[in-house]
Amino acid sequence: MADLNDPKTYWWRNAVVYQVYVRSFADSDGDGVGDLPGITSRLPHLADLGVDALWITPFYTSPQHDHGYDVADYRDVDPLFGTLSDADDLVARAHELGLRVVVDLVPNHTSDQHEWFQAALAAGPGSPERARYLFRDSEDGNPPNNWGSVFGGPAWTQVDDGQWYLHLFDSTQPDLDWRNPEVPAMFEDVLRFWLDRGVDGFRVDVAHGLFKEASLRDQVVEEGERASSGQVNTDHSMVSLELKDEPMWDQPEVHDVYRAWHRVLDEAGPDRMAVAEAWTQTPESMAAFVRPDELDQAFNFAWLLADWSAEAFATVITDTLAAVEPVGASPTWVLSNHDVVRHVTRYGGGAQGLARGRAATLAMLALPGSSYLYQGEELGLEQVDVAPEDRQDPSYLRTGEAGRDGCRVPIPWGGSEAPYAFGPGAGQPWIPQPAEWASLTVEAQTGVEGSTLEFYRAALAARREFAWTAGEEVELLDLGTDVLAFRRGPITVVLNCGEAAVELPKGELLLASGPVDDGKLPGDTAVWLR
Repeated sequence: MADLNDPKTYWWRNAVVYQVYVRSFADSDGDGVGDLPGITSRLPHLADLGVDALWITPFYTSPQHDHGYDVADYRDVDPLFGTLSDADDLVARAHELGLRVVVDLVPNHTSDQHEWFQAALAAGPGSPERARYLFRDSEDGNPPNNWGSVFGGPAWTQVDDGQWYLHLFDSTQPDLDWRNPEVPAMFEDVLRFWLDRGVDGFRVDVAHGLFKEASLRDQVVEEGERASSGQVNTDHSMVSLELKDEPMWDQPEVHDVYRAWHRVLDEAGPDRMAVAEAWTQTPESMAAFVRPDELDQAFNFAWLLADWSAEAFATVITDTLAAVEPVGASPTWVLSNHDVVRHVTRYGGGAQGLARGRAATLAMLALPGSSYLYQGEELGLEQVDVAPEDRQDPSYLRTGEAGRDGCRVPIPWGGSEAPYAFGPGAGQPWIPQPAEWASLTVEAQTGVEGSTLEFYRAALAARREFAWTAGEEVELLDLGTDVLAFRRGPITVVLNCGEAAVELPKGELLLASGPVDDGKLPGDTAVWLR
């Protein structure tokens, strides 16, 4: 019987994983775009921060229409980011520092420059090459159904011979047909390729989207409304979780794929893992992805989407733990990533947003399971209002709405002006950094008492002391309607979501997200007590 409490084998069950958006982490060659050698050079920062692993966004060969999520070759590194040798060096250096490496996998679609899609265009209707994708005819000259793209506009593009192909994202990202046996066979080979190179796991992009209902029928919409993507709002900060009778997402056949992947991961060793990006309608449907013979974890976006409310946080905790308990999976907790507005800004911005962000993080880190951090949140970075002429998100280019560039601005390492030691170049990086970031660099915050960086370092160091020993049981405590309070093992967590200070229960103060005055916890502040 496997011992799921073995931190060497099942390391992800209580890990802190740091997301690296490769274009915006560190630049080694001065072209203004982050790359793999840049990441390798900054790995000591992650080791000092105290995380257990890093997840790296796609670095594969790509025309970069969606910044790497349009993959042309899954078995090579785009020259923009380095070489396969650079990838090997990164994995080796991370392992030397005690860090695991999770790489992004994009199985829902390829780039339109992938050799399969180019072959499909050349081969024509009815060919085996086209059968790898979702090409369809249309009798009336309109798209085959009413589906909308996540990035705006219809989810279909017509080619010269009159057929249409499906793309739930950008038109340069054609969706694969996972009912074609060539598709799962190719991706199992891709898994083995990277496992053989030493990676420790995979983050599965759009894990709920691989299969579409075979009929490709219209989406059912209310009278007077138009079909939607069913995925995210145009600002990529919210998710529609209320779609009924949905033909586009979360089809039951997808689970057979992950059962096969589970077997591939087991071949490489019990310490290899996969985490799903699965936007699902309920905690129960999320838990289906992490049954014992499927994936190991799924991102818990309910925590990210919760309002600033003790009641909302408590509900997410209760529902999440109840959902994963029957399948024996470990929960995950997420506040920010490369697709959503940074949580400091979502919580109001400025001093209040930062205080709330630190408090929510402290509460999150005390919960059982894994916490996923997004690069720059340890510096207290806010969403940037990127000038229209500097925006590069394909959703902005298709819809004219702001998109995701504001959370993808390259992070500041040091110095008093851009590029803040992001790389050896002298000018602004691929998305310009704001002038007010001079006080937020790693260099400016290191060793400064009360800085957000030192707060994260202290919290992660303290977390290591009990993450594997405190158990998975969480006991919610009633300390008032505006207070989230819970006990896990020796730790009591109190988060005051209200405005008025509240009396703290007895216990030794281990850590606070902000100042605590004479036993009273101010609003927008959290503590750990022992």
